[in-house]
Amino acid sequence: MNRVRQLIGMEERDVWKYTGRGVGIAVLDTGTYPHPDFGRRLAVFKDILNGRRAPYDDNSHGTHVMGVLGGSGESSDGLYAGVAPECSLIGIKVLDSRGNGSVSNLLKGLRWLRENKERYGIRIVNISVGSVPRRETGEESALVRGVEEAWADGLVVVVAAGNEGPSAHSVTTPGISRKVITVGSSDDHHAVEVCGSSMIHYSGRGPTAYCVCKPDIVAPGASVVSCNAMSRRDKRTYGVKSGTSMATPVVSGALALLLEKEPDMTPKEVKLRLMKRAVDLGLPRNQQGWGMLHVGRLLES
Repeated sequence: MNRVRQLIGMEERDVWKYTGRGVGIAVLDTGTYPHPDFGRRLAVFKDILNGRRAPYDDNSHGTHVMGVLGGSGESSDGLYAGVAPECSLIGIKVLDSRGNGSVSNLLKGLRWLRENKERYGIRIVNISVGSVPRRETGEESALVRGVEEAWADGLVVVVAAGNEGPSAHSVTTPGISRKVITVGSSDDHHAVEVCGSSMIHYSGRGPTAYCVCKPDIVAPGASVVSCNAMSRRDKRTYGVKSGTSMATPVVSGALALLLEKEPDMTPKEVKLRLMKRAVDLGLPRNQQGWGMLHVGRLLES
């Protein structure tokens, strides 16, 4: 994470006044391994698929995502700390061991977190998953409606642009939503391995079928080191993954820092702050959105 921190402007002194302490981030993904870097900050685990009570992750994608946004780095002496290392973590398993899932389970997860957001202090929802949008439904799809209902409930919803680029109309659902914050990879010009395949220029690009410019912002997503779901077969404490799935929690973690500093901000105000403080990379609007996330600028009064 050190490389990522430098790229998003986390070397400035004022950034370290904030840790994301107390800000709850819900991660809808493949589950959550009880990693040492999460400690007691894992406030709750909800298994939509199998109803198990103890936290687990039979894929490791969700654990990696959670480490990016909020791992403490304890197991690496701080080397691989996440962006908001003291935020409160809420794991919701909606995807199976292969990383696949149904819209109905994603909607159940969204419904559960909306019902429990006050109980667990949930302010941010990270969704590092998506599906190719169907032309016949598009913005009217159940999943888009689901994330927009969460947004209307006061939750800052941050979703991945997907890895279907670089052609136009390649942003995945629910990232096509006009309301939520859609995140692309700022460094997808680097060839990486995603789900066993070598990819380059993969980050989803707009516009959407409804001519909405997407993504909204970009962040590093190439070769990110984060927490691994350790098992008998894989005992590594950390692993490397790439894609917009990794860029998304970088933004979620940064927003936890912002909401710790300014807790009364609404989702709309958070999105406007992101827009105004992004760094223009000089790339097409439908590739970079407003530009690159810069945490130092984001937290400036």
